[in-house]
Amino acid sequence: MSEDLKWEKQCVAAVKLGNKILGMIKRNFTDRSEETKMSLYKSLVRPHLEFCTPVWSPHLFKDSKLIEGVQRRATKLVQGTEHWKYENRLAYLRLPRLDMKRVRCDLIDTIKIMNSTYDVHSELFFYLDEGGRRGHEKKLFKKRFRLDVRKYVFSNRVVDRWNQLPEKCIKCSTVNTFKKHISTELEPVSYSML
Repeated sequence: MSEDLKWEKQCVAAVKLGNKILGMIKRNFTDRSEETKMSLYKSLVRPHLEFCTPVWSPHLFKDSKLIEGVQRRATKLVQGTEHWKYENRLAYLRLPRLDMKRVRCDLIDTIKIMNSTYDVHSELFFYLDEGGRRGHEKKLFKKRFRLDVRKYVFSNRVVDRWNQLPEKCIKCSTVNTFKKHISTELEPVSYSML
């Protein structure tokens, strides 16, 4: 984090490391099949781009674009897809955009906090909305902030997405069931953004 409380340095460091590993993969693995390249990307590169994203998830377009550029480069490593549009490569390789992966990660952490899977009090992060609005009973109250530092912090940025989820997602008793439900909820959104 920089002195002005921005995560640009973290984004640049993650991208630098991701590109470094992608370069190593390109130089050392001659097999350009989808199975090999995507297995290497998912196991060696993507963890660096997704590590602790609920803490440092970028909200600036330039940072998101920088991180997405690593996946854009990785999808070009698969033989036969080099000249396709990025959206077509993602659909062919069945990969979600990284911004949608971050949203999914935020929602999973939220259900863990709300269901006390983590050993933290949910009141430290969220307040239940008692306004009697339509939807599920665990709607969260979104605070208003003037500064981006608080506006885009995990406990505030996840509220809108959480409140849009249907009742069947919120009432899931296990995290794995929740993951299955939100995969179907987020899938149309991720491909509509392409």
